[in-house]
Amino acid sequence: MLTLRHLAIDTVRENVAFLNRRCTRYHVEDFLGLGRVEVRNDGRSLLAVLNVVDDPAIVGPDEIGLSDPAFAQLGLAAGSAVHLVPPTPPESFELVRAKVGGAALTDGQLAAIIRDITDQRYSKIEIAAFLIACASFMTTAEVLGLTRAMIAAGTRLDWGGPGGIAGTIADKHCIGGIPGNRTSMIVVPIVAAHGLPIPKTSSRAITSPAGTADTMEVLANVDLPVERMQALVREAKGCLVWGGHVRLSPADDILISIERPLAIDTREQLVASILSKKAAAGSTHLLIDIPVGPSAKIRSAGEAVRLRKLFEHVGDRLGLTLEVAITDGSQPVGRGIGPVLEARDVMAVLRNDPASPADLTERALLLAGRILEFDPAVRGGSGIRRAREILESGAALAAMERIIALQGPPPAVATLGSLVAEVASPADGIVSSLDCYRLARIARLAGAPTDKGAGIDLLRKVGERVRRGEPLYRIHAGTNADFTFAQAHAAENSGVAVAR
Repeated sequence: MLTLRHLAIDTVRENVAFLNRRCTRYHVEDFLGLGRVEVRNDGRSLLAVLNVVDDPAIVGPDEIGLSDPAFAQLGLAAGSAVHLVPPTPPESFELVRAKVGGAALTDGQLAAIIRDITDQRYSKIEIAAFLIACASFMTTAEVLGLTRAMIAAGTRLDWGGPGGIAGTIADKHCIGGIPGNRTSMIVVPIVAAHGLPIPKTSSRAITSPAGTADTMEVLANVDLPVERMQALVREAKGCLVWGGHVRLSPADDILISIERPLAIDTREQLVASILSKKAAAGSTHLLIDIPVGPSAKIRSAGEAVRLRKLFEHVGDRLGLTLEVAITDGSQPVGRGIGPVLEARDVMAVLRNDPASPADLTERALLLAGRILEFDPAVRGGSGIRRAREILESGAALAAMERIIALQGPPPAVATLGSLVAEVASPADGIVSSLDCYRLARIARLAGAPTDKGAGIDLLRKVGERVRRGEPLYRIHAGTNADFTFAQAHAAENSGVAVAR
């Protein structure tokens, strides 16, 4: 037996075990060829990638060290006795090989793969093989089967029962790719003020300068357990929380962690990812926002229509009432890119500030109106008028303030980055385009979203006139290193085109 040691190393959703090269209980060479090891005791087992260390200060010869996620999953106390066995390859990987060879998989076969992925029985390279095979081709039936398998592998929230919520449970999701598009933080309080329940669970940013959870965390605590989230929705009709505690479609989180570095983002996997999370969250009525633009994820109207049809096909078969809004994704929404700046824009809209970004206001009202029309009492076509009434009356602001109070204060006070640089126009003219991808990259290099006060404050939008030397936007950062990186990237290509 070896003594279990907890190593405070965040290996980001990958289970990693650390074994001393001079281990006194096992021949390390027996496991090196496999690259993994299975840790067992008390009826518990864990499959982990094996790393060999030479420093006994990290792991002693009679110890096995586990990284943060592996230690949490195994669930044994530090100091427990465990033993090692050679790992048994997951049987479902034969199905992945079949998929690589061109086979279409059944619902049951996809469920077996997703179960093993959720149970951490696949290595990163095995998951990558599955994703690449699926990216090569997927039938519509496979997309539906994959979505159902991802739902089944995690928690599914039930809003009914004693003291529960009956009827419509509304939700919205944007497929992403447009900086500053923080409409959920305006839509949720509008819909909640109307009286329609809208529990919004959101992710943190992966490749963008801010996710809804990152921006909401400027204003309130988003790290809530399921029970508190459900109680909050019963009281306030809405919430804006991080979905990490809820364990909705956990396989999706694992798949995304592999997809991003590989730049795999097919429409089939996108649909399975989004709808598995929303169905697992207990949503009955869902609005999907698909922005279309030259630097957005979806770049043509035809591509947007094909994606809409796939969403509708899978959503119908999952029993969701689903609407799709195809919106303008030609430039960032609002003025701020980064959590503090985006929170500023959101609150300006909710407060009916005359200086609030008009494009963010109108976009949020359009989406909120579509959701309000899920209510049978709201006539078709009148939803946007009802949404505007709620916003202009101050009811949406009151609903947001109530949600913020119930979710509690944020873990830390976030302030705007004090290091500031302006990016100037190279010529007189009119702003002809804003590159969403480039501007998002500059904001991330400035430190967003880890540094919530970092990002870009846009001073000019498409169609606005500018003179040579006038600022197009300001970069905000909190550290000199981030500030230097962002400035260098902006100097290489600002992401703003000015037509003379």
